[in-house]
Amino acid sequence: MSLLSRFSAAPAAGDSVRSDPGPELPVFLRRAILAVLIGLLVGAVGVAFHYGIDLATELRQAHPWLLCLLPLGGLAIVLLYRVCGMEKDQGTNLVLVAVREHEPMRLRTAPLIFLSTVLTHLVGGSAGREGAALQLGASIASKLGHRLGLEPGEGRILTVCGMAAAFSALFGTPLTAAFFALEVVHVGVMHYAALTAALLASLTGFLLAGWLGVPPTAYAVSGLPALSPLSLLQMVVLGALCAVLAVFFCAVTHGAGHLYAKVLPDPRFRALAGGALVLLLSLLDGGLAHQYYNGAGGNLVEAAVTGGGADVEPWAFLAKLLFTAVTLGAGFRGGEIVPTFACGATFGCVVAPFLGLEPSFGGAVGTVAAFCGVTNCPISSILLAYELFGGGGLPLYALAIAVAYRLSGYSGLYSEQVILYSKRDPREIDRKAK
Repeated sequence: MSLLSRFSAAPAAGDSVRSDPGPELPVFLRRAILAVLIGLLVGAVGVAFHYGIDLATELRQAHPWLLCLLPLGGLAIVLLYRVCGMEKDQGTNLVLVAVREHEPMRLRTAPLIFLSTVLTHLVGGSAGREGAALQLGASIASKLGHRLGLEPGEGRILTVCGMAAAFSALFGTPLTAAFFALEVVHVGVMHYAALTAALLASLTGFLLAGWLGVPPTAYAVSGLPALSPLSLLQMVVLGALCAVLAVFFCAVTHGAGHLYAKVLPDPRFRALAGGALVLLLSLLDGGLAHQYYNGAGGNLVEAAVTGGGADVEPWAFLAKLLFTAVTLGAGFRGGEIVPTFACGATFGCVVAPFLGLEPSFGGAVGTVAAFCGVTNCPISSILLAYELFGGGGLPLYALAIAVAYRLSGYSGLYSEQVILYSKRDPREIDRKAK
């Protein structure tokens, strides 16, 4: 029986529904209370993570010599995971398995990913933080669900809440966070039973983060075109180009990891070599103080969208991709989401004038279309466009996102993501992303 059948098959007459957790109102209240508690708990951890990353970034920028510690930083991360018995940790892929199959996650995942991601940013590795936030939230929520003895369906809902709360608290996009946690596990089918709980957890984490001084992420976009046949054509072309970029991004990041493992089987030597390569790339890019492609990449999104591309180099998206692939492939910890934003924004900004679009708007479209291409999450991507860039031009963003989703094929950042419906035909296929 396929995954889709297991999730959607209706019981025969007279059969009991084993996963039915009980009367409706008590179940609703229990889930709501747990969602709010998870939002508060995970939201607080997410806020601490946000400030930890910010402090590490400020220290690195104030003391550029810290980049010289890249090889040692990578080695420290590998040894830290080895000492904790987590050297084969699958990162965000383990989160998807935890949601899909109610597999328990070790609570030590949370402090490990917290410390290792902060260390990655401190020494100048090119990695995001939202992927790490998903692991933070999911590990805490999953462990709590197992401690409470929740049955698998309830446990999966709680894990989804943890993912949503952490993403929301860290990035300030509560709608995107909730739907991404629901959408990323199974492409084509969403676990709607978790919708209310995911939104409650996400909004609770968002409100807590705001109360503790974490501002939501937003950008001012200029040059929005009017809705017209020409702008629709422009979105189709830009969306198609972003699909190519997304496939290339996934191929390079996955390929870098495989190449490292083939050439340097020992993770310790991989970390040392990868750290040295990132350091060399940083020196070649303008010296230790430049740091344009180090870190998550939010500076690149800002330059492309708010800055209108004035300071964006034509090859910026390739440089950021190279920095990210070399960093993550070597064993540094973090995530790929913000680097994807950065690659998409700089790519869209550079390509936009050739399509008759303003660089700022092209950068905004590139951000969300590339995100959709690598995550296979179109609904989340449309909500992301709304929360990052406002409601203006939303139909155009949505069209570019839809095209990127359709043409990006079955590639994706997460190998444990299951694609249940073909992107080409209305049929079930049940396969994992490549």
